[in-house]
Amino acid sequence: MEEKEEIIVGLDIGTTKVVAIAGKQNQYGKLEILGMGRADSTGVMRGVVANINKTVDAIQKAVRMAEDQADIDIASVYVGIAGQHIKCVQSRGSLVRENGTDEVIDENDITKLMSDMYKLNIDPGDRIIHVLPQEFTIDNELGIKDPIGMSGNRIEANFHIVTGQITAAKNIQRCVEAGKLQVADMILEPLASAQATLSDEEKEAGIALVDIGGGTTDLAIFHNGLIRHTAVIPFGGNIVTEDIKEGCSVMRRQAEQLKIKFGSALALKSMENQMISISGLKGRKHKEVSVKTLSSIIQSRMEEIIEEVLHEIKVSGYIDRLIGGIAITGGGSQLKNLNQLVEYLTGFDCRIGYPNEHLTRGAKEELMHPMFATSIGLILKGFRDLENTMDDIKVDNFQKLKNQGTANTLGWFTKIFEKSKKWFVDEEVNNFK
Repeated sequence: MEEKEEIIVGLDIGTTKVVAIAGKQNQYGKLEILGMGRADSTGVMRGVVANINKTVDAIQKAVRMAEDQADIDIASVYVGIAGQHIKCVQSRGSLVRENGTDEVIDENDITKLMSDMYKLNIDPGDRIIHVLPQEFTIDNELGIKDPIGMSGNRIEANFHIVTGQITAAKNIQRCVEAGKLQVADMILEPLASAQATLSDEEKEAGIALVDIGGGTTDLAIFHNGLIRHTAVIPFGGNIVTEDIKEGCSVMRRQAEQLKIKFGSALALKSMENQMISISGLKGRKHKEVSVKTLSSIIQSRMEEIIEEVLHEIKVSGYIDRLIGGIAITGGGSQLKNLNQLVEYLTGFDCRIGYPNEHLTRGAKEELMHPMFATSIGLILKGFRDLENTMDDIKVDNFQKLKNQGTANTLGWFTKIFEKSKKWFVDEEVNNFK
């Protein structure tokens, strides 16, 4: 009987687009993309569902395209969640174990400790999305990353807890289920993007990932290999387009095209004599826009977004510990000269985050774009969960075999004892006779 190949689908419900990508892992752990679907998103505002019907239509269209390309039927998806309602808090938990010196710490102890975090008092109307453990303390021994297998009576841990509005999460789930799909898991989008674009070395050294989407800019800060801070800034690429529309007196569609084709995050002197001709409406005269004026509008808004990012980095307390600097990803990261502007305003080294590292060599060039980092990260998260599930099954099976082996051994000793006892009794009877 052939082993069934696991296929996982990531669904990114964004402000400007809905993307569904189906992929499987090869023997080297790289993603082979089987199908990709994309649809315009008109029912989402700043990462939050504003129109159920329009969002459902976009999801169905994107999923149908992915199904046709991959020649599969999609039943469940890993969904990203973002939006300005997302908040993060730090908390600390503890657990006192009985017989801590006799039995080692296992997964059940960590699960119990994490479960207690879901009982925290949070703002009314919010729910906990992620409970992310950081350093552990075992009997006053600090800085332990993985306590499993150790001995100890008292376990303490710091947790990074991500919360979001219940209604926002339920609306996303309702849209997915209305599209006749199941939600395998709901994952914070900057965590998914980080999975696709950041290396383990960067997370260890300290790095800030800035995901510039259409409606929001998401931030995730890592240090010593662990997530330290998350934030959502309610500005993204769409507000830049709106500024161009108002500043240059053009249609929104034209403003978006100007941003993509001619826009720059830095207004340079060399742009002063460059002009762009835009066709007028219904026979009206062509309109000319200065490239420098266009870039000045973009630079002003991007400076505002970067300043908000820098403020969040300061609030996190890790501004002096980001050796890896800043990585920018998402559709908005493709603005010309944006990494130079980030370096100038923050003083950190900056690079563009591409998801290429996790894709097979034959992947389409279209997929090697920062705008697909979240979708690919969702697939990677799905495979990581699958691996963890398989590891748990292996541990459970091993424990069963171990217990079974112990029972068999005890049974064998019991049989020997019974036979010995019978022989001893028979010998005593014979001796008496």
